[in-house]
This record gives sequence, C-alpha cells and structure tokens, in this order.
Amino acid sequence: MATATSKQVILRDYVSGFPKESDLEITATAVELKVPANSSSVLVKNLYLSCDPYMRMRMGKPNPATAALAQAYNPGKPVFGFGVSKVIDSGHPDFQKGDLLWGIVGWEEYSVITPTPNLHFKIHHTDVPLSYYTGLLGMPGMTAYAGFYEICTPKKGEYVFVSAASGAVGQLVGQFAKMMGCYVVGSAGSKEKVDLLKNKFGFDDAFNYKEEPDLAAALKRCFPEGIDIYFENVGGKMLDAVLVNMRMNGRIAVCGMISQYNLENPEGVHNLTTIIYNRIRIEGFVVFDYFDRHSKFLDFVLPYIREGKITYVEDVAEGLESGPSALIGLFHGKNVGKQLVAVAPE
Repeated sequence: MATATSKQVILRDYVSGFPKESDLEITATAVELKVPANSSSVLVKNLYLSCDPYMRMRMGKPNPATAALAQAYNPGKPVFGFGVSKVIDSGHPDFQKGDLLWGIVGWEEYSVITPTPNLHFKIHHTDVPLSYYTGLLGMPGMTAYAGFYEICTPKKGEYVFVSAASGAVGQLVGQFAKMMGCYVVGSAGSKEKVDLLKNKFGFDDAFNYKEEPDLAAALKRCFPEGIDIYFENVGGKMLDAVLVNMRMNGRIAVCGMISQYNLENPEGVHNLTTIIYNRIRIEGFVVFDYFDRHSKFLDFVLPYIREGKITYVEDVAEGLESGPSALIGLFHGKNVGKQLVAVAPE
C-alpha cells in the first residue's frame, strides 16, 4: 500500500502562562494513502490551517469547566483546529476523492477524519479563494455573523464598538455593522491596524489601545453619546472601560477574551453595577451552536463577496513549519488580519 510522509505539529507538554514556539515541535510520521476497507473515515490532504485564539485554551491542562467545548490537546500528539482540505481517499458516502471540505483536522500534512455534521462541511463554492474557508466563509465568519446578528440584534443608526477589530472576526463585525447603517469604532494594537480599520474596512473611527492611558476616556471621546453594542474579543480592562460607556439597554456579545487567556490570575472587572442601572444584556456564545445555519450564512455573505462589498485581509504563513510561530504570534498581536498557515495550497 502506498504511503507518504506527513509532517505534524506536536504539543510538547501542557502550557501555563504565555505559550512559546518551543512548546510546539515539528515531527514526521508515515501515513497510508488509503482508508481501511469498510471504514467510514476520510483521508485528507490539508491545504490551509486556521490559527485561532481559542486554541490557547486547548494547550493548557484539562479543565472540567471548559472540557465540553475546548477539549485539551494531548502532549505528544498533533494539535488540531479548523482547516481546508482535499479528499485523497474516502469510505464515507458523503465524501468522494477530490472533494474539498473545511472543518476540524490535525495540524499535519495528512489527516484521517470521521466527518461529523456541523464540524465538517463540503465546499461547493470554489469561485472564491479556498483560504476564505479558514476565515470569512468558515468559523470566524460564522462567529461574526451569529454574534452580531443573533446576539446583538442591531438596529440602523446604533453605536457599535469592536475590540481586536482587525482580527479574523472583528474586521467582519465592523463591516456587517456598517452595512446595517451603524456608527462603528474599533480598537487595535498598532498604527498599521488602526489605518486598516479606517481606510480598508470602513470603520468610522479607530484607536490604538496601547497608546491610550485611559481606555474609558478614549471610548468617551469616540462615543460621546455612549455605546449600544459591544462585540467583546478582549476582556479585562477593555471590558471595564466599555461598561461605563454603555447606553441604556445596551448589548454585549462575548465572543472571546484574548487578554486573559495567558494569565494565571485573570483580571477582575469592577464596573459591573452599570449592568443593573443601564439594563445591559451580556451574553456569551459559542459558534458551534450556530453551525446548523452555515448554509443560510453563505446565502447571505457570498453575494457581498462577489460584488466586492466585503473586504477580507489575510496574514498567510507559508509551510507547516511556520505554524508554531504563526500561532504563538496571535498572542503578541503580530498578525495583521486573519492568521492562517498555507500547508499545500491548491
């Protein structure tokens, strides 16, 4: 039986504090290029891999509080996440050789998967870049769509703030909000990213949070009448500053809290009484709960892409060997736009 060498990205051991590139290593293993007879598994060649902040939670020791949605990686085994892949061989009736799919795969050149509904999706639209299925048309796009439209219930003319606004999710939330006729401000961590928000994604305003000594004052400057909707990607001090700037009946969709993932003692939030006085609704959500609406999402977003009405910026690292530095770079703000790894692009 024919075999191939498959490079893999392995987690050396559980991580505490900020992860380092040395926490991950590149190894290689032999893989058979055919699935076993009478198997429902699928052998895929991975084309693109998605770097996402939630992967940090999987690098730590198993946590019962998050195990249902963030299963810990096993030291000595490949890490896994969302990717775009091509079917090499299949025993599954829904996937044939040559099909393209996106979903959960190992960080390796070849993966053997058992397709699962709402975790693996066949790609039918190939007139757009395949890499988009790691971002705009995949998990981050669904996250922006569900969080903004389902959780935030936006109305025309409302005031919207997005943190980590130049990232995979934030850049889309801002554009969705502008399409709704909202006033949109984003925060990011460099002048380059702030310029991107204002000049490429069409945000009404943006600021570099690293240059603001008083985040609450910065938000008051940008939103003198207050914030109706906050799309939360950061947590900690930013959330505290937002709370004192929220308008009556404001909504906060809690997507992520990247500022807290690497802290052994997470920061506290102090302005919680404003939730009562201003009748603020805060709702956390997990995109897996919305994957059954992916086809509806594609019907919504694909026409905008084809008409050039949505802009998406990717930060592409070439080769599986670049995977560790690309992933770790997320937690230092090194990426500009959606970070992904091109393993073997078509």
